[in-house]
Amino acid sequence: MLQVVGLTSAPRRDRPPAVDDLTFEARPGHVTALLGPPGAGKTTALRLMLQLEPGRGITYFRGRPLHRIAHPAREVGVLLGDVPGHPSRTLRGQLRLLCAATGVPAARADDLLQAVDLTGLEGQRLGTLSRGMERRLGLAAALLADPHTLLLDEPTAGLAAPDAALVRELLLTHAERGGTVLCTTADPKEAARIADRVVVLDAGRLVADQDATEFARTRLRPRVAVRTPHAARLAAVLTREARAARRSVEVVAEGGNRLSVYGGDRAEIGEAAFRHGVLLHQLADETIDATQTPETPSGTQSTEGPPAPAASQAAPDDLLPAPRPPRTPLQPLRYEIRRLTGVPTTPLVVAAVLVCSALLAVLLARDGRNPLPAALAGWPGFSPLPPAALGAGLLGAFSFGDEYRYPTLFSGRGAVPRRLGLLLAKLAVTGACALLIAVAVVVVDLEALRMVYGGDLIPVPRNWPALCASWLGLTVGCAWAGLLAAGVFRVAAAGVAAVLAVPVVVVPLLRKALEGTSLRSVAGLPGRLRELVWLDWPQAVDRWLMGGLRVIAQPVGAALSLSLAALLGAYVLTGLRRRARW
Repeated sequence: MLQVVGLTSAPRRDRPPAVDDLTFEARPGHVTALLGPPGAGKTTALRLMLQLEPGRGITYFRGRPLHRIAHPAREVGVLLGDVPGHPSRTLRGQLRLLCAATGVPAARADDLLQAVDLTGLEGQRLGTLSRGMERRLGLAAALLADPHTLLLDEPTAGLAAPDAALVRELLLTHAERGGTVLCTTADPKEAARIADRVVVLDAGRLVADQDATEFARTRLRPRVAVRTPHAARLAAVLTREARAARRSVEVVAEGGNRLSVYGGDRAEIGEAAFRHGVLLHQLADETIDATQTPETPSGTQSTEGPPAPAASQAAPDDLLPAPRPPRTPLQPLRYEIRRLTGVPTTPLVVAAVLVCSALLAVLLARDGRNPLPAALAGWPGFSPLPPAALGAGLLGAFSFGDEYRYPTLFSGRGAVPRRLGLLLAKLAVTGACALLIAVAVVVVDLEALRMVYGGDLIPVPRNWPALCASWLGLTVGCAWAGLLAAGVFRVAAAGVAAVLAVPVVVVPLLRKALEGTSLRSVAGLPGRLRELVWLDWPQAVDRWLMGGLRVIAQPVGAALSLSLAALLGAYVLTGLRRRARW
């Protein structure tokens, strides 16, 4: 059962709150419609129930407020506005991504696609969906974790008749299984057609809470719409015959050639028009709202009202929703892998990096004056970074940038949950992707050089372990710099800028700061660390530690390390500040 108690939105300047002291309930096994004209506060009410907006009041989902539900997606399915997601992602890819976020098996995606009649369209992109297909996909996403309660904002608005009928059938089926359905609508006829109970809002306040049958009797009025070039003549004929037959018929001129006939039927009107030679262009049954501004009908307001939970007697401060942690994927690693591989951006970036790097490698090795490491990396002297590092940084920037631009996770506090598990998953996946790019670039460039110039001109450098460590550290560091910067500034362009700032800005500043400074040697540091931690590790570990220190001591390595530390600190501080704000 869904119970709403004293729901009130935050006050607006010189205007009343959008939702004011709203209290009602939606029972399990029933479809409840929240009816009101545009601007009545229906969407705001849903957002207050989901704690997406500040305000007073509380909403209970089967006796528990939302912030005390461990896995909200398994209790509440939500459809607010358009379906979020990258426009290049496929329908199946989008639902499988949400499966990882909600912790359900990936096979559930195919079951829901079949349930909403999208079978055969699994490979279609989100950006190409029609309005009806988009709403059906949104309903599938809401049903993905098999929630008990559905909160839907105008699920049938703007849909063609077949799509609207399918959505209604799915909602009724969910209610018949014992679920609770609350949907908003601005159409009284739609409310009477789909709902078992209708809650009417006007200017954010409750004006009626009725059974659907009673609502249809008191609010909806049938009529016959007539269009004829002889409207005045036909109106006089219908009025005269109704008086002669002592029937209650009301004929209203709608202007021009239109009439609205209340109390008659199409057969009588058509026969009267035929007898008097009146030409008809339209003759159709319609049902309209009996009043444009919903008012409380006499005897229709529920005298019982929804039973007030115990918390409704609490003080107003107790009704303020407690801050809840933002939602995070239940399977963050699986979620991040699907997010990265589910869009064509990733393979396009990798392919562009490999092609550009191979061409640069062939050009750099042509005159024989460039060192082999620079040729294998495809790193000309005029470029601040090699293509592999730029590509890794771009993928890292997209990791958080796409989350903010095309939010998939339904979060109450910002577009992306800033949780440690999701951050670690993104760091792991982008780091692994950067390592794969680094290795693939070296292999492809080496094969390109062998094919063009032969293998005799490619000697193996003596310091190849240090070169490999520097190369891998550069690509992974650029990927992480792009990821963290995009997470801090909430846009992918900031991630790319942070990657480029390392060689362009940070390295020159670091070199200038170290000019003329006498530096102490760190020789013997592994031995001192062994004494400090009382561990006797192999001598090979000492060599790896010193190699890593030499890599970090290089200008680019030191600049990248400082940038990563600064970005990580900024990410943590911004996350704490946003959490404290709520």
